Amino acid sequence: MTTKATNIHPVFDRIIGRDEKEQFLNQKACVVWMTGLSGSGKTTIAIGLEKELQKRGFLTQILDGDNIRTGINKNLGFSEEDRTENIRRIAEVSKLFVNCGIITINCFVSPTLEIRKQAKDIIGEDFREIYVNASYEECEKRDVKGLYKKARNGEIKNFTGLDAPFEAPENPFLEIKTSDMTPEQSVEEVVNAILPQLIKNK
Repeated sequence: MTTKATNIHPVFDRIIGRDEKEQFLNQKACVVWMTGLSGSGKTTIAIGLEKELQKRGFLTQILDGDNIRTGINKNLGFSEEDRTENIRRIAEVSKLFVNCGIITINCFVSPTLEIRKQAKDIIGEDFREIYVNASYEECEKRDVKGLYKKARNGEIKNFTGLDAPFEAPENPFLEIKTSDMTPEQSVEEVVNAILPQLIKNK
């Protein structure tokens, strides 16, 4: 059983606040949370979005599932408990970036309604959920990382969409159907939707 520490003294009230940092960066921070099956196009869209926003003078940070699991979450597996902890840590890191005024672009399967609600509860009103929608069949056909083949061969257990569930968002900020669009079209649609969210009121 973990005992809550009693010797913690936060200094949030003494450091430069988010509003001042947003004024400095001339942008409004938020978390663009992309959810969808592996291979649906989340990372491709995120990279395109980052490039387009930088052209317009916005400061961003991408948090991607594979990158995170080689660093801060390298000790976690893919059990239900570890997936929950994975998303909890990511949401807390995202909140830190937002408090620095930075637009955070997240690419995580985050497969269940409950796990994404956890992220939203931590991040708060700055959470913008984007459903990158591609069918299991389409993602398996792409199989850009070779994961679907390994899952079919039994080399990967609890693979989302095959032997672990994926629950589609019920009311996302935006839904992108990547089976029907080019990557460039997908990026353009996300840019157009998210840009008004990033303008800092003077």
